[in-house]
Amino acid sequence: MKKIKLMNKIAAVGTGRFPASDYLVGDGVEHADAIMVRSAALHDLEFDPELLAIARCGAGVNNIPIDRCSEAGIVVFNTPGANANAVKELVVCALALASRNIVGGIEWVKTLEEGTDIAKAVEKGKGAFGGIELAGKTLGIVGLGAIGGLVANVAVHLGMEVIGYDPYITVDAAWKLSRSIVHAKTLDEIYEKSDYITLHIPSLESTRGMINSSSIERMKDGVRLINLARADLAVVPDVAAAMESGKIAAYVTDFPTAETVKIPGVVNIPHLGASTEEAEDNCAVMAADQLRDYLETGNIRNSVNFPAVDLPVSGAPRVCVLHRNIPDMIAKLSSAIASVGYNIDNMVNRSRGDNACCLFELSGTVSEAVKEELIRRLSAIGNVMRVRVI
Repeated sequence: MKKIKLMNKIAAVGTGRFPASDYLVGDGVEHADAIMVRSAALHDLEFDPELLAIARCGAGVNNIPIDRCSEAGIVVFNTPGANANAVKELVVCALALASRNIVGGIEWVKTLEEGTDIAKAVEKGKGAFGGIELAGKTLGIVGLGAIGGLVANVAVHLGMEVIGYDPYITVDAAWKLSRSIVHAKTLDEIYEKSDYITLHIPSLESTRGMINSSSIERMKDGVRLINLARADLAVVPDVAAAMESGKIAAYVTDFPTAETVKIPGVVNIPHLGASTEEAEDNCAVMAADQLRDYLETGNIRNSVNFPAVDLPVSGAPRVCVLHRNIPDMIAKLSSAIASVGYNIDNMVNRSRGDNACCLFELSGTVSEAVKEELIRRLSAIGNVMRVRVI
């Protein structure tokens, strides 16, 4: 029986994808074959030798030690696009919050004393909470993936001029974009032309702190920034200084920090980007299906540290080998399989950066004794990280 450990509460529609006859699923599971996680930090967690995979119910994997997982032959999955619609809708909300002082107005209404003629007071005081409209303004989008692409298309329908920057955009993503969207060739083009800027990129060495005094200086006066991606994309003291000077008219973030909550005018949303019933269900289902596929067939979809591998299932025994992406590995692995008397009927090899995966289908059946010997011989080959016979 395969065992799945839950590190957070995962939607039942997802955990229900694991047949009870074949899987044990729960937060108290020990020596798990796989982990399902949302926000729990795994950096200090000691992984059992049995652990084969981790599935993050969401797109970001900052809470998972990717390098350590790769070294141990643990495949890490995420669920790109599963919560994209939920985040897109919150971005639309953030655009409105950045345009008008809605939050301030709501808080002001709460201060009106009992017995006040509310209607009269509102008509008198509402002028302090005005703003601007989205239509006709330019929205710059950094990152045109699953979320950024949806935001771009809906912004066009809101009457905005949209320019997007994404040097790594896929052909698939490009096909889904409205023809009205202008593709910026540099970030400077986004900074210089945009009335609003929204970020939809991961936190990487190249992106952390990208919103700083230097980049802000290149932006339009009165720019409105939306950051529902990651907290560390912005240097908060630089944002605070720019808001105080009026360079930044509004900053809406889904990642409140001890610094941002003290800045007057910042709208701090309590990390609600993917907090919808639908998004949680979608992420849980996608994560569960990817785990089942890998555990039962060796196929890999949406891994962040190993390549996508898809070998159609025929019912034949399979050997899944995770290894370093170096020359001559396929020959060594094939030779080891032949040494125990098996032909390879079908195979696929894919690589991603330093890591690779070989998936073999063998002729005949594999006894437990031969299985153990095959695992021993393949594991003895240098630069092999994990071997499974399925």
